[in-house]
Formats: sequence, C-alpha cells, structure tokens
Amino acid sequence: MRIRTPKKRTGVGFPMRTFRRGLLTGLSTAWNLGKIVFPITLITTVLGYTPLIGWLSGLLSPLMRYLGLPGEAAIPLIIGNTLNLYAPIGVILSMDLTVKEVFILAVMLSISHNLFVESAVTKGVGAKLWVTVVIRLGASVLAAAIINLLWTGGSRKAGFGILSGAPAAEPNHWGDIFWIGLKSAALGTAKLALIVIPVMIAIQALKDLRLLDRFAMLIRPATRMFGMEKNASVTMAAGFLFGMTYGAGVMIQAVREDGVKKKDVYLLIVFLSLCHAVVEDTLVFVPLGIPVWPLLLIRLILAVILTFVVSRVWNQREKRNMPVRQTPAHIGSK
Repeated sequence: MRIRTPKKRTGVGFPMRTFRRGLLTGLSTAWNLGKIVFPITLITTVLGYTPLIGWLSGLLSPLMRYLGLPGEAAIPLIIGNTLNLYAPIGVILSMDLTVKEVFILAVMLSISHNLFVESAVTKGVGAKLWVTVVIRLGASVLAAAIINLLWTGGSRKAGFGILSGAPAAEPNHWGDIFWIGLKSAALGTAKLALIVIPVMIAIQALKDLRLLDRFAMLIRPATRMFGMEKNASVTMAAGFLFGMTYGAGVMIQAVREDGVKKKDVYLLIVFLSLCHAVVEDTLVFVPLGIPVWPLLLIRLILAVILTFVVSRVWNQREKRNMPVRQTPAHIGSK
C-alpha cells in the first residue's frame, strides 16, 4: 500500500478561498442591486421625456435652489433616503446634471441614505431613532448648502466617468424612448457591478484576515480624543469600514459584550451617521465621474467636528450635573 505523505500548507488556499467567497458575495450583491437599479433607471429615463419630471422640478425648485440643485434632483434624494445608496445612482445616470450638482448629490446621499434600515441598526446598538435621522438629514442639508456657497466651479456637464457613451439621438417615438431607457439601465447596472464586486472581495479579505481588531487599535487615539473608552474602538472600526448595515452584527455584539457606555454609544452614532462604510460608500460614486477623495474628506471632517462638539457639550453637562463631593472641609464647617 502506498503511503501518502502530508502536503505542506502553502497558504494558497486561504487567499483563493477569500477571493471565491468575496466574488460570490459581490456577484450576489450586484445581482440584488441590479434588480433595483435597472428598473429605476429605465423608469426615470422614460419619465424624463414626459411632463411629470418638469412638473416636479418646478414644484420643488424653490427649495432645492438653496442647495444648488434643480427641482428634479429631489427624486434621487427621496429614493436614496428611503431605499439604499445604489438606487438613486440609477436616477442620477438618467438626468442632465452638472459636475457640481452631481457632487452635491453624492455628498448628501453619502451622508443620508437608507434611513429606515440603518436607523433600525442604531436602535439595536442603543440609540434613539430620531437622533440618527435628525443628525444625518441635518448634516446632509448643511453640507450641500456650504458646498453650493463656497464652490463656484463645476458648471460643465457631468460625463459619468467610465463606460460613458455618446449622447443619444433625439427619439422620434415611444419605442426609441424605451430603447434609450434600456441602454441607460444596462449601462448603469454594469457600472455598479464593476464597483461592487471588487469592494465585496476587499471586505471579505478584511474579515478573513481579522484586521478589524488591528484597525480598532489604530483608531484608539481618535476615540480618546472624543472622550470615549477604548472598548468603543471595535464598534467604531466595524461601522467605519463595513457600514451600518454590513457591520451591524459586529457593532451590536461589541456594544453588548464590551459594555460600551451610553455616552460612547451616542458619540459613535454621531460619528458613524456621517462617516461609515468609507470604502463602499465612496467607490460607489466612481461611475458618476466625480472626485471621490473630496467626498470622503468632507464626510470625515464633518464627522470629526460634530462628534468633538457633542463630546465637549456632553462632558460639560456631566460636570454641571455632578453632585458636590463632601470633603473634610465641608464636613468640619457644619
């Protein structure tokens, strides 16, 4: 009988297994998102040739003008805040917007999106729903108003980055309009797949390599700056890298097992409400052809400033409400 000698482990199986899992997750995610993006892009493209979009634009333009957006831009904002971050991109791809308008929409949507699901996650962590909603909507509107006020450029038409095609000819009948919608929907879905699949592979690698704890150690100086205990760093790392939805399990588990204080929970929610899933939520806007580094920096700066302010206010309130300790001097004077 031939005796088989055990093969040495070369470590090849681990990266291949990680790649395979990430690829399958990415394909599944791209398929599920495509089922949302494709019909929304098709419908909004077709509606763009009807009086409905013009009517909505005129109705909402007085409000949207303060944010530097046309009235029709309210449609992707509403869709993004009620659904996920991918759905409104299909709408944006079907609209005729400038680079500045697309960037403002990207900033608003990256801060405020998927409010129902992600607010439910924050409730599971221990925060109140209305706190998350108010913070995200308020910061989204504030960021848009500031960008509109300070940025005087970006007036050229957005080219929507990779896979941009030639402008479509003016349709002659409804068949042409439907065909234009189909092509726009297919193109938008393909763009998202090119972003989602690599991102899912990267996230799977982070999980399999167990880099979350290492990253949590790196950001502990930030949690100390905000006045948080060190046990809050794992929760912040999970939300920062994976997002409110993907990192929900890790966040809830970390809060429960590590005994994160109520104050730290709210500070975490303030920070993560403005800056979470920094890889996925940033790269998803690449197909729109906008600069993504400023988008990430705006989110990070807003999150740091607001969290720091809330931390200082919270500390001041705690000091004011702290009972006076009875020292020997106090006791002797009675």
